[in-house]
Amino acid sequence: MSERLTVDDRGELLRLMLTMRGVEERAMTLYRQGNVPGSFYDGRGQEAIPVGVAFALAPTDRVCPLHRDLGVHLARGTEPARILAQYMGRDGGVTGGRDANVHFGEAPRGCVAMVSMLGSMTTVAAGLALAARLRDQPRCAVTWIGDGGTSTGAFHEAMNFAGVRKLPLIVVVENNGFAYSTSTADQYAVAPAERAEAYGFAGVEVDGNDCEAMFEATRIARERALAGEGPTMLEAVTMRMHGHAAHDDMSYVPKEQIEEWRAKDPIERQVARLEKLGLDVQAIRDDVTAAIELAAQEALAMPMPDLEGDWDAVFCTDAEVSLGDEATATWSGFVEAVK
Repeated sequence: MSERLTVDDRGELLRLMLTMRGVEERAMTLYRQGNVPGSFYDGRGQEAIPVGVAFALAPTDRVCPLHRDLGVHLARGTEPARILAQYMGRDGGVTGGRDANVHFGEAPRGCVAMVSMLGSMTTVAAGLALAARLRDQPRCAVTWIGDGGTSTGAFHEAMNFAGVRKLPLIVVVENNGFAYSTSTADQYAVAPAERAEAYGFAGVEVDGNDCEAMFEATRIARERALAGEGPTMLEAVTMRMHGHAAHDDMSYVPKEQIEEWRAKDPIERQVARLEKLGLDVQAIRDDVTAAIELAAQEALAMPMPDLEGDWDAVFCTDAEVSLGDEATATWSGFVEAVK
């Protein structure tokens, strides 16, 4: 356990993990009922990673979570009702129904919307870290990436650049056993944390099913980043307990492997800790369940987007940008033409 965490902190970590799992379970039900378009992706079994990492960051730090990192949004303060509305494409969702279910971020909360091309968010995070360096701002940038995403060219380019520049960057590799249906054993010969040394910075393997271990590793990495000691790669070892998405039955995963990791559930691990400390865990569970049900009803009552506002937040308006008279006239004409 991290000595930096109070009893209340430990309870909040559990609350965030329970909320992440509960929101995703409710969303999965809504998906099966036809309320969520497209497919649906969740992070069951990986809740400790986004929650533990995000809990160690400052509000001024910049985060680039992916599709299994809902806990980051929750830790940053995004309300469950708005998240469920986002999944359903409702007007009250984070993007107002203008983007697919898991693609959302909030600039005021320092959260960048994800890019589906896995590996690409590492380049975005490296850019955010570089901006902090150039502006002499005491903040770091953090992104998450799956084990499969570390095989992409964009990942390599971002890691090399971050290592050369010693950027204040934390890269969390969620080593969850599979890149879709390809096991880690068939992906690479050298583990992600070991690869960090080749890029010129620290690599640390962490128990990805222990939210407090993730918190502590992130806290140390953040201190290193702010001290000018460069990036850190945290390899969070975990297991993807559901398929790649709702349409995937993960029949390619050995049943004994699933059972092994089910016994390591990150939520139950934190529950055991809190019960030893005398916290009323059932009260936390009940509060979370009630809050999620209320959020679901609120989201379901939200209307679909008004099609008349389709162009809102797509293009800059004249009031938002000063381009000079000639350029402004050209811009206005363009907007009117595409309408």
